[in-house]
Amino acid sequence: MTEYKLGRLAGLSLSARPSAIVGTILLWAILSAIGFWLLELPFGVALAAGLSAVVLHWASEFLHNLGHAWAARRAGYPMIGIQLWGVLSASIYPPDEPALQGRVHIRRALGGPLGSLLVTLAAGALALALALRPLGGAIWWVALFFFLDNLLVFTLGAMLPLGFNDGSTLLRWWGK
Repeated sequence: MTEYKLGRLAGLSLSARPSAIVGTILLWAILSAIGFWLLELPFGVALAAGLSAVVLHWASEFLHNLGHAWAARRAGYPMIGIQLWGVLSASIYPPDEPALQGRVHIRRALGGPLGSLLVTLAAGALALALALRPLGGAIWWVALFFFLDNLLVFTLGAMLPLGFNDGSTLLRWWGK
């Protein structure tokens, strides 16, 4: 499997699969198209707003994973990396990690959504503050995207048992 090394963040190795490049470009194209056709932003503004939203999406992804990393360190079984794929990522743990109790898996899984909840609250306050000011336009739409992305993808969406996410980990280990 092809993997690009991106460096380190908070002691974690960062890497990306080729699908992360494709996902980033597609997300930028989709968000820019929404800005241009649905929100009727000028083309250049729509491109800039789409790119800003993509950058905030990836920042949210990193913050979500830093929540996992913080919980994992506190549980005594830390993460070693983050791997980007598509428009999401995976927390990477040591391959030689011993068998862990369910409560350790649960603590680590909850760290991301709890961290994202804090980001959601901050993003919601920002979007609300911008809605109350005459700025509006692209800046407000990007702030609204930032809020909804964190709420629906990284906080609530992460709790759905989709087979590859935190909700699946919680479902698997709950009561064990």
